[in-house]
Amino acid sequence: MSTHDTADAHPRFADALRELGLTVPVRRFPEATRTAQQAADAIGCDVAEIVKSLVFEVRGAGAGAKGPGEPVVVLVDGSSRVDVERVRGELGAASVERASAGTVRAATGYAIGGVPPFGHLTPSRVLADRGLLDHAVVWAAAGTPHTVFPLDPKTLIAHAGATVVDVRERTA
Repeated sequence: MSTHDTADAHPRFADALRELGLTVPVRRFPEATRTAQQAADAIGCDVAEIVKSLVFEVRGAGAGAKGPGEPVVVLVDGSSRVDVERVRGELGAASVERASAGTVRAATGYAIGGVPPFGHLTPSRVLADRGLLDHAVVWAAAGTPHTVFPLDPKTLIAHAGATVVDVRERTA
């Protein structure tokens, strides 16, 4: 593992950090940190401290999109799953479904497993699950499946331009 300023981040994400005036240590791992569990194992933190940046296609009503769905990014902790019905309700949309790998790359400029919470190719609506605020520090992808960075969740949510909502699946 190496720790650097932004040298290991995806170039677009490194540019976004500079534009935002953020200085964060970006860690690169030889093994992929594509899943929340892989990232938590590599970092040595709890899986709930990992931020998953998931892209969904939203259609109809409040989505304002006809035809191809509007990409919406949902930030959720690594131990939770997104409840698409809750996302649909938050957005007043007709339907919400996981975006394809091609849609994710077209909307964000990054591959699945490396999507950061901000610095996307196309500005999209971002929802952040309230559970992220339960942690002092969270870790998110830095634009590649091998890189992550830490940040306090309030700052991360603010820079993502996210709306804080309750969209994770409820536990029994």
